[in-house]
Amino acid sequence: MNELESLQQAERGPDGNLFLIGFMGAGKSTVAQALSALYGMEVVEMDEAIERQAGMPISDIFATLGEEAFRQMETRLLTTLEPGQRCVVSCGGGVAMREVNVQAMRRSGSIVWLTATPETILARVAGSDSRPLLEGHKDIGYIQSMMAQRQLKYEAAADVAVATDGKDAAQICSDILAALQARRQEG
Repeated sequence: MNELESLQQAERGPDGNLFLIGFMGAGKSTVAQALSALYGMEVVEMDEAIERQAGMPISDIFATLGEEAFRQMETRLLTTLEPGQRCVVSCGGGVAMREVNVQAMRRSGSIVWLTATPETILARVAGSDSRPLLEGHKDIGYIQSMMAQRQLKYEAAADVAVATDGKDAAQICSDILAALQARRQEG
């Protein structure tokens, strides 16, 4: 890609769908909104879409239908996205744990792993009651343990990884676009 093509890419943003994965509180929703504002991409908030489809909050889905039913709802939603839609998808923290989800994301876009330290995660989710997997466990040790269980899956799924600690949404968006451009130039 020459310099002019690089500048044009930066102006229009990512091609195709962009899937933001990572642990809860890594900044997926915030960054999705920023990418939408910068590049006119449609935002798909997976958790919100599933809540609308199920007619109940995520915590109620977990309580009444179970985690497996919720995970199946995530997979169904991912399979509805077509290549070229130019959506930015804020994925639930567990989406990349299922290979079928990773394959669905790869078929229709690029996968960006947003990372953050356990301390950053705790600061971001401390006041939230919409994180059923953290209920009664909002502490650094538990978060570190869950993150360690998921790290290999996130790494395997991601096309690129971008750290979010101490950055504003605009900087993270810039880092994402630069990482995707660098990957395109490599491959």
